[in-house]
Amino acid sequence: MIELPVNLPAELVPLSWLIGVWEGTGLINYDIGDDTRNYEFGQRISFSHDGLPYLNYNSYTWLLDEDHTPLATETGYWRLARPATEGDPGPGMLPGIGARPFTTARSVEALRGSSGGFDIEASILHPGGVSELYIGLVKGPRIDLATDAVMRSVNAKEHTASTRLYGLVENHLLWAWDIAALGQELATHSSGRLARVE
Repeated sequence: MIELPVNLPAELVPLSWLIGVWEGTGLINYDIGDDTRNYEFGQRISFSHDGLPYLNYNSYTWLLDEDHTPLATETGYWRLARPATEGDPGPGMLPGIGARPFTTARSVEALRGSSGGFDIEASILHPGGVSELYIGLVKGPRIDLATDAVMRSVNAKEHTASTRLYGLVENHLLWAWDIAALGQELATHSSGRLARVE
């Protein structure tokens, strides 16, 4: 059963099943030329909100080796995709003008698409100089994402596209991530199974 947090913005209800801290393990399996890279890792993911209509996202992973060697971290923001209005804050730190939009379940329902789900956007940042902008769909306890843009600093490793899938299955967060990187076409990269710990 999903319990909605107190003061949850109405726009986050379609994403509310993600809120919390999740921990578990996963597997990296990625082919680079004739070499296959296989690793097991541990992961801790957090989805939270601060009263604004987006989720804060953080992920930390470590290798399941003797030293629990840190592997990767990423952070970002997830939200329903919709045009900005005068009532939304920004750009920068400018407050919105007038009433905030989509503050009731009825008004959010107007954002539901013909597929029965809601369009979403996710911005995910990696400390190695990569920034991904995903667009996708949340439909019940399933999210499908594909990159609309990948930006890289001149010092970042090559990474040109990604897709991600998230689903709530028997109270576990299951996910899969495909990437096009290091000269390879879009292919299976990693997956994980996490349980809610907080």
